[in-house]
Amino acid sequence: MPFRTEPEFAHGQPARTAVLLCNLGTPDAPTPGAVRRYLAEFLGDPRVVEIPRALWLLILHGIILRVRPARSARKYASIWTPEGSPLKVWTQRQARLLQETLVQRGQDVVVRGAMRYGSPSVASELDQLKAEGATRILVLPAYPQYSGTTTASVLDAVYAWAARLRHVPELRFVNRYHDHPGYIAALAARITAYWQAHGRPDQLVMSFHGVPERTLHLGDPYQCECHKTARLLATALDLAPDQYRLTFQSRFGKAKWLEPYTEPTLVALAQAGTRRVDVVCPGFTSDCLETLEEINMEAREAFLHAGGQVFHYIPCLNDDAAWIAALTDLAQQHLAGWPTQPPEAQGLQAQRSAALARGAVR
Repeated sequence: MPFRTEPEFAHGQPARTAVLLCNLGTPDAPTPGAVRRYLAEFLGDPRVVEIPRALWLLILHGIILRVRPARSARKYASIWTPEGSPLKVWTQRQARLLQETLVQRGQDVVVRGAMRYGSPSVASELDQLKAEGATRILVLPAYPQYSGTTTASVLDAVYAWAARLRHVPELRFVNRYHDHPGYIAALAARITAYWQAHGRPDQLVMSFHGVPERTLHLGDPYQCECHKTARLLATALDLAPDQYRLTFQSRFGKAKWLEPYTEPTLVALAQAGTRRVDVVCPGFTSDCLETLEEINMEAREAFLHAGGQVFHYIPCLNDDAAWIAALTDLAQQHLAGWPTQPPEAQGLQAQRSAALARGAVR
């Protein structure tokens, strides 16, 4: 793999620190063509589908990409906004607010939002950061719970980008924050505020994105981290064990995935006489197709059709102030030790350090 041509190294260039906030991705438009391109990249990632490569590519390009794009495009169209894909809108807004909050705290840090699949890509945003002089980059995935299918895939994209560089910036990664106090507190505050406005449900269902069960047996910690998030959130909300359920959604294919599944659980609750359920998706930090269409449309219909009477979907953290504060705390924790002050402050600090070394300041 050839190295890229890069600008000549500039001696004395001030160190610049950046954060790359990475989310999963989205099509550029709610059309079959755009969805096909997105799914080809997403489902073509060996991290996402772990079956023999040749067989899977035959299935993907011979069947799935011929049938699924049109159906998925209709689903995306049902949740599309004038600004575009909700996932991209919220991720870019989070990146902007994160940078603003860091600046308010005296941190001179550039923040960009990127998509693992689709645009803006991880590589394109890293290129831009490097062009702007970033010498240290913190990669912050939007996934609170670690999984090889998500977090590790972001790392793959960063490593692939770095493999083609001659002068690689310093890199740090945030692997997980499923039990971060600020994240849990933001979730609890979000739900509490919703209940204060709309009353409390008979059952709170915490729905996380599913993964094949075999990933658990192969060493993926995702299920355990989802359970810890749910337990900590239930404690913060003062919920008894019989007042909430943890479930997994978005099953794809015929293999067994982590259970219990979200929609069958909602149907069973309705059939058992549960009048009202509230569903929250703690593993998603931005509303997207899986929350707005799969949960708030499809799961709602399934619950009500099975005899349930009231269904509430509690939105994701999105641009909630408590979440942005927690995200900033998380970033600052992982930026520790890197120069994040404005260049003029860095210059003054360097002068002071030199003076201390000479014994001029005591």
